[in-house]
Amino acid sequence: METKTKGKKLQTVQRLFLYFMMAAVIGWCYEVFLEVVVYHWGFHNRGVLFGPYCPVYGVGMLAFLICFGKFVQMPMRWSVRWMRPILIFLGCGAVATGIELIASYLLEWTTGSWPWQTYADYAWNFQARIALSPSMRFGIGGVLFLYLLRPLFAKITGRMSEKVLAWVSGIAAAVFGIDLVATILFAVFS
Repeated sequence: METKTKGKKLQTVQRLFLYFMMAAVIGWCYEVFLEVVVYHWGFHNRGVLFGPYCPVYGVGMLAFLICFGKFVQMPMRWSVRWMRPILIFLGCGAVATGIELIASYLLEWTTGSWPWQTYADYAWNFQARIALSPSMRFGIGGVLFLYLLRPLFAKITGRMSEKVLAWVSGIAAAVFGIDLVATILFAVFS
C-alpha cells in the first residue's frame, strides 16, 4: 500500500513538473510574440536560460495552482459565481507581480540585471521591476491558465502511461537541469 502511495505522489510531481515546463514554454512564446510582433524590437531569447522557456512563468503557474486551483473548482451559488473569475484575476495578478518582483531581485543578485527592465517605460512601475500593465496581463493569463490551459495540461498528462510520464518528465528535467547548470557556468566564467 505504501509503495502505491509513493508511486502516486511521484506521478503528481512528474505531472506538476510537466505543467511547469509547458507554462514556461508558453511564457517564452508569449514574450517572443510581444517582442517581435507587438513591439517590433526583433528577436532575441527572452528567457534567462538558453532554452525556449521562461521559468518564471512555470513558477507563476504553480503558484496559481496552489493559491487558486481548488477555488476554481469550488461549488458556488449561481448568483455569486460571476465574481470568481474577477477574484482569480486580481489574485493571479497580485501573486505573479510578487513573483516577478522577487525574481527581479534574484536575477539582479545573480546576473547583474533582469530581462524586463523596460518596465521603466510604463507610467505605473516600481523601480522598473514591476508595473501595472504587465500585472493586469498576468491576471488575465492566470484566468486563462486556470480555466483553459490547466484542463488541457491535465488531459495531456492524464493520457500518458506511468512509463511515458516518467520518461517525458525525466527527459524534460534532464534538459532543464543541464540548461540551468550551463547557464550558471556561462555566467560565472564569462
